[in-house]
Amino acid sequence: MSSTPPHQALTPLDQRIEAATGHSIEILWQHHERGLLDEPTSRVVDAHRDLAKAVTGVTFHRVLLARLASGEFDVDAALFTRIDRTVDQLRGAAATRDARQADVINALQPVEQAARTQRQGAAPELAPADVAALLAVSQGAKLHEHLLTQRLSVVTASGTRVPYSEFQRLEKAGLLQRDESHPLHAGQPVTVTDAGRHALTDSRRPGTAASAPAPGAGSWPAAWRHR
Repeated sequence: MSSTPPHQALTPLDQRIEAATGHSIEILWQHHERGLLDEPTSRVVDAHRDLAKAVTGVTFHRVLLARLASGEFDVDAALFTRIDRTVDQLRGAAATRDARQADVINALQPVEQAARTQRQGAAPELAPADVAALLAVSQGAKLHEHLLTQRLSVVTASGTRVPYSEFQRLEKAGLLQRDESHPLHAGQPVTVTDAGRHALTDSRRPGTAASAPAPGAGSWPAAWRHR
């Protein structure tokens, strides 16, 4: 069963989360499953999932209580026992929901602060080729040196090869990083940085450079080129 949520609001904090991140809850869950979110946003999504489960628990016990009081069952000692038990369960579910909601708010505050800071300047845009490279690397990649030719290249889990010159450019921009504790001949793991994840998810919003025609080979946005 898929863990992707439906389009309707799951919790009272959905709109606040979407405003801070710039993405719908559904898209956030999808990006989280693919490992495309930075650590602060990932914590928000994890906390939101727990809150959504807690809200579902409250709804379940509230509906059950309404059914018990609907006249469907005989009014007897057994019914009073079930009502008392359900009220206790509803009280516990509400307390859990309140605690999970506090967890979401605590996790969300740094993301909201970062969003306010980012609004002071436009985020740099990625060329479509760079978006493709970051997406490929996000699934797992290693930087290899060929034993005979000594040529370097990044090989991703899907088999895609990222030229070393392109990797250097993305690494210099702070979007990729390598683990140099591993020897090159065995492969140095390459990962997307938090800055890379932010630029990647931002570029995948409607109307950004990811949907524009690809620039010429070796091109890079001026905002990055002069850093």
